[in-house]
Amino acid sequence: MSTRPASPLLIDSHSHLDASEFDRDRDQVLARAAAAGVTRQIVPAVAVSGFDRLRQLCAQHPGLFPAYGLHPMFLDRHEPEHLGQLRTWLERENPVAVGECGLDFHVSGLDPDAQRAYFKGQLELAREFDLPVIVHARRALDDVLAAIRRSGVSRGVVHSFSGSLQQAERLWDLGFSLGIGGPVTHERARRLRGIVAAMPIEFLLLETDSPDQPGHGHRGERNEPALLAEVCAVVAGLRDESPQTVARLTTQNCERLFGLSLPDQAFAASDSSR
Repeated sequence: MSTRPASPLLIDSHSHLDASEFDRDRDQVLARAAAAGVTRQIVPAVAVSGFDRLRQLCAQHPGLFPAYGLHPMFLDRHEPEHLGQLRTWLERENPVAVGECGLDFHVSGLDPDAQRAYFKGQLELAREFDLPVIVHARRALDDVLAAIRRSGVSRGVVHSFSGSLQQAERLWDLGFSLGIGGPVTHERARRLRGIVAAMPIEFLLLETDSPDQPGHGHRGERNEPALLAEVCAVVAGLRDESPQTVARLTTQNCERLFGLSLPDQAFAASDSSR
């Protein structure tokens, strides 16, 4: 009897499973994720007000791993003293990363200077605690790259990457990975699909950004971690590799970046269909 699982084992490197959109059926969402092979998830916070809820959720479900940070899109929820509170949480809770943090110059009304101050503070904390960062960068990649370079932080992921090949190469030079999710499943995303097809596999992470950014065929629906299997299949097709190969290698990338231990379930995957 073959020991290969029905679905390749995956890690969702960016899921907001603590969001209120999942309050009515979170257990079922987790069950569907497990059935699709998504055994673990990185769940980044967006504001101090949600830290305790996130901690409790991840404590209840061993496959969920928290990161703590101040998201730029929630700027109105942040206060300067929250950087000090974040420092306390990092010291006490030993999370897998700092984040979600970063810059968003797409949404109007978000003060760029305030965003930069919070991002700089979080990069400094990541360096102090030797943690990777989970970065949000929308219409702000050059500023993000400059901030990372100045900070000396040497590892992390820019999630939902949407930049150019040149920007991707600069991130790789800094030791940063690209988080790839639902957008890559859309055929019109030619630039992104071209980057994913040829990029070094060691810098590739798979994500859903649940409940946001559903993939092709799910427009208007709530996204959820089970749909990561569809992202994996598309990425495998673009790279002319098997889903098992992409799952295995991106899982290893995620384990290495976030310091995750091996799951209890053995990972058996075939590379024969590259």
